[in-house]
Amino acid sequence: MSELDELRKKRMAELQQQAAMNADPQMVQQQQLAQQQAAQQRQLEMEAQLKQAMKQILTPEARGRLDNLRLTKPELVQNIEIQLLQSAQAGSLRGKVTDEQLKVLLKNLMGQKREIHITRR
Repeated sequence: MSELDELRKKRMAELQQQAAMNADPQMVQQQQLAQQQAAQQRQLEMEAQLKQAMKQILTPEARGRLDNLRLTKPELVQNIEIQLLQSAQAGSLRGKVTDEQLKVLLKNLMGQKREIHITRR
């Protein structure tokens, strides 16, 4: 019987909460807005941490290359940053990653491009 009473209490609390939300839609909007702002704040903090980590991992030339590449292929840059962070955390990076090392990494990740040959007859 105690489980039944607990379930009744939980259900009653849920119904009261739903009734309160339905009665005050402005309060619901405020809660949603607060949640969105909190999510944006977390996203900004994560981006700042990632930027700081990249400053420690990459040389200025390599960072510049990644920043330029981010304009055209943001998904590729994100994959590279994740791979670099994982390598740094695993301890497999020795020193900062140079521009030349980054070029090799980019070639490996981009894979084989199909070459287009146009022949005129």
